Amino acid sequence: MNTNSNTYTVIYTTLVCVLVAAILALVSQFLKPKQEANEKAETISQILTAAGFDAKEHWQQIGNAATIDFYKENLAEAFTVNAQGAQVQSLDKAKADIFSVSDLKVQNRNIKGGKDFELPVYTFSNGVTVIPVYGAGLWGPVWGYLSFDASLDNMEGAYFDHESETPGLGGKIKDDPAFRAQFKGKTVDFADAKAFEIVKGGAPADKRNAIDAITGATMTSKGLDEAINNWLVAFKGYLQGKIQAQAAEAEAAAAAAAEETAETENQTAE
Repeated sequence: MNTNSNTYTVIYTTLVCVLVAAILALVSQFLKPKQEANEKAETISQILTAAGFDAKEHWQQIGNAATIDFYKENLAEAFTVNAQGAQVQSLDKAKADIFSVSDLKVQNRNIKGGKDFELPVYTFSNGVTVIPVYGAGLWGPVWGYLSFDASLDNMEGAYFDHESETPGLGGKIKDDPAFRAQFKGKTVDFADAKAFEIVKGGAPADKRNAIDAITGATMTSKGLDEAINNWLVAFKGYLQGKIQAQAAEAEAAAAAAAEETAETENQTAE
């Protein structure tokens, strides 16, 4: 074949493209398990950080395997809930089943589109419950995790991440511990115009369901504010249902204790 002909050039180029594509496909397939393992460990490290077990840097230092093992050892239960707050299915603890960021993206579309959704809930042996949030920042997606104490009324902490927010500005949702620290001790108020609020210019000192926005990162703060509120509303059935159930249990326990005390006093009087 004439190596200077157009036919030769086309055939040669096609073969090279096919060969390169095949090699890239094989490499991608070979690396896929490791990539998935890295993604799972990264997500778990964010959940554990939000839950207050340790700083994000700690999980990076101990590595993927140790991070996942710690998660399994300290997880009490993980499951999904629907809009009514009912449990839909359990997430396998032994396999450290979690919702990836791409899974959260799908559920975010369902929430915004008014479709049925399933959202993950992670409860730990220390009594902390963690739920995710997902939305749009200035340049790309933002996501993260909010943690609550055993009452589900008070926040224990938070952790956030992003795809491409501006370093030193919007990127502070991930990089600034002081921003995340504001969530501890805060609460959610579904009776308010916003269940939770990130306030530009500073939140009122007496407002328990609000924190200060990041200075100079208006759009990222606004996007995170919207993400948090959209997902809190989606979790409303679960959160309120658990709070009401706990209140009912506490009331029943108090009534039983009072009845027992009264009975004891009557017996003593006799």
